[in-house]
Amino acid sequence: MRISGSLFSVALFIVSGCGDADKPAAPPPPAVGVVKVTKQDVPLAVEASAKITGSLEIQIRAQVGGILKSRVFQEGQYVRQGEKLFEIDKEPCRAALTRAQGTLAQAQSELRRTSRDYERMKKLFRAGAVSQKDHDDSLSAYERADANMKVAEGSLHEAEINLGYTDVKAPISGIVRKEARSIGNLVSSSGESSLLTSMVQVCPLHVNFSIPGSMWSSMNKNYRDGRIQLTKSGEYGVEIIMPDGSIYPHRGRIIFIDSNEDSLTSAVSIKAEIPNEEKQQMLLPGQFVRVKLIGAEYRDVLVIPQSAFISTKTGSAVYALNDKNIVEVRPIKAESVGDKIIVHSGLKEGETVVAEGIIKARPGSPVTPVPISASKEKAQKPADKKS
Repeated sequence: MRISGSLFSVALFIVSGCGDADKPAAPPPPAVGVVKVTKQDVPLAVEASAKITGSLEIQIRAQVGGILKSRVFQEGQYVRQGEKLFEIDKEPCRAALTRAQGTLAQAQSELRRTSRDYERMKKLFRAGAVSQKDHDDSLSAYERADANMKVAEGSLHEAEINLGYTDVKAPISGIVRKEARSIGNLVSSSGESSLLTSMVQVCPLHVNFSIPGSMWSSMNKNYRDGRIQLTKSGEYGVEIIMPDGSIYPHRGRIIFIDSNEDSLTSAVSIKAEIPNEEKQQMLLPGQFVRVKLIGAEYRDVLVIPQSAFISTKTGSAVYALNDKNIVEVRPIKAESVGDKIIVHSGLKEGETVVAEGIIKARPGSPVTPVPISASKEKAQKPADKKS
């Protein structure tokens, strides 16, 4: 019996030893890419859709009536201020000018006659040779002749102006659009028939865009708090992104910011002025582009990469690691600026957050942190976007 018990104990020891050998070892904590929370200066990256307009758009209208005799420009042509665009029949205006000149000559002659009569009457009145009434009548005749001459001078001046208006000239430098009246039509100085064409001033151009009111409010608050400051250049403006992705060679300066938020779109309207060359047609009025605000930056703010950001039902968060590399869900207040996340609260400088392999991290579980270098992070961004 003793021998049998010893054999049973040995057999049990052998079986139990074999079971421990077959049990698999616990897997190591998953490796995840991590970055440190750092303080940086981040350029303000605000982009918006925009529309190009001329800095001045006007209608060219006839200021005298008559037959449209000629057009001396090509539609869509750039013309300089003062260049002739149309010619209206001059003969009626020349005739009116001749009549005005004759009327003025008559008025001048009448004024000279009444002036002589009045001078004689004054002498006779002092000598007591004529009555007060005769003196007053001669004075009234002189004053009436003087007024008539001024009316005649005004009519002559008006006739000269109208004759000048028969040459319709460009009031600004810019592009002339399609003609509204063709040669041979009768035009007038009022109503729809007075419209001849329109012009748009393209030197400089204007770019009109809007940004959400909430974004504008946040930018203003950050500016007042000192988080947003002007860059060393000290110039705040816009950069134009062409439809093909290229950058327009000239930057614009902001000339107008609406003081009211649009009640329908909840957006704030902004206008910028862009330098433009006379015959350069990279940008045209009516064209749609994108604009990017430049010249300001977030100064000395906490930054994490976009890949570390987690959006949850309760708000924004990140996976942060404690000193034992245990994953913690950390709620944060942050905003996205370009390819970075600016953290306003919830993290401190130097803390470690998971930026790669977030799907492998589990709150409350350990991980193996693998630091991600800045160069590696930048190199991976195009590939991440592509995938």
